[in-house]
Amino acid sequence: MRSRRIALAVVTAVALTGAVGCGAVDKALDCVKTADAIATSVDGLSRAVTTASEDPTQLVEALDDIDRELGNLKDTTDNADLSQAVDDLSQGVDNVRTSVENGDATPDITPVTNAAAELGKVCTP
Repeated sequence: MRSRRIALAVVTAVALTGAVGCGAVDKALDCVKTADAIATSVDGLSRAVTTASEDPTQLVEALDDIDRELGNLKDTTDNADLSQAVDDLSQGVDNVRTSVENGDATPDITPVTNAAAELGKVCTP
């Protein structure tokens, strides 16, 4: 799945940047935490969209989970690039939430997956 590839790219980036210095190590650790949470969240959102006709509440729950994780991530990183990527992902979640609130049972989650991919780019040296 695409989100798992993003997480793998981030973990690879961590391995490659670990010896560069404290700033790089801090960024790498932030990236690992972020990538894991985001991969899990995007997978959950994808599953919720797939099963939305059976249980539409799953979409809202998945979006709430992502919001919680993003809030925690925002609070734990002091890296400006990662903070921006988290902000972009939050905006994508907000867009999907607005679609759901407007009655779209199968919203386009492309903004979320694109923002997750951008996060992977930020974490790659």
